[in-house]
Amino acid sequence: MSKTTHFGYQSVDEEEKAHRVAGVFSSVADKYDLMNDLMSAGMHRAWKAFALAQSGVREGGRVLDIAGGTGDMALAFAKRAGPDGQVWLTDINRPMLETGRDRVLDKGIVLPVAQCDAENLPFPSDYFHCVCVAFGLRNMTHKDRALAEMRRVTRPGGRVLVLEFSRIWAPLERAYDWYSFNILPWLGQKVAGDPASYRYLAESIRVHPDQKGLQSLMELAGLEDVEYFNLAVGAVALHRGFKY
Repeated sequence: MSKTTHFGYQSVDEEEKAHRVAGVFSSVADKYDLMNDLMSAGMHRAWKAFALAQSGVREGGRVLDIAGGTGDMALAFAKRAGPDGQVWLTDINRPMLETGRDRVLDKGIVLPVAQCDAENLPFPSDYFHCVCVAFGLRNMTHKDRALAEMRRVTRPGGRVLVLEFSRIWAPLERAYDWYSFNILPWLGQKVAGDPASYRYLAESIRVHPDQKGLQSLMELAGLEDVEYFNLAVGAVALHRGFKY
């Protein structure tokens, strides 16, 4: 008997979710960066810079960027790790990965690229100094499996970073809901020609674990000293856990 999971507010078969999520990101790949700038008023750049600052990545570090999409985090990690480092850009979605690969090459940087599923990573255990997923975990069907895999491939002393939408400060919930369910689909229609994908985005945030919930998931995956940092009054949170 097939299991069901969330696709936004809908309950769908687990296999169907993977296909639907793939459709969402294939549809918006070429407008993804522009939409991120518009939706966040450019603040996503500051959120990612904060994640980078908490990464502990130094010259010669090995980094795995999961659901790396258009490559902005991978590029930032590559600059920090330097020529002796190794930064892998990965994504399960081929159009997104190709967009990221081309963007990285346009910057004159060559990084290893792999299309892979975060729930079954094709990397050796205890390898990376830092594993990062930015705005991708909520789209994964089995978040617990993905987090366990992230821990597996992290070397002892390394860290796992999860930058993701979370629960905004309660007094702002009504205004945030109005923005999410009215402005985001409108922008999706005007800029990307796809309001449904951005309606899914708003819904997927609401069914994703909140700050404490994700902290617990990371601890259950075996990560230690898990803490989170609220950004944009909780609309976004960076979670960081260590492997010892």
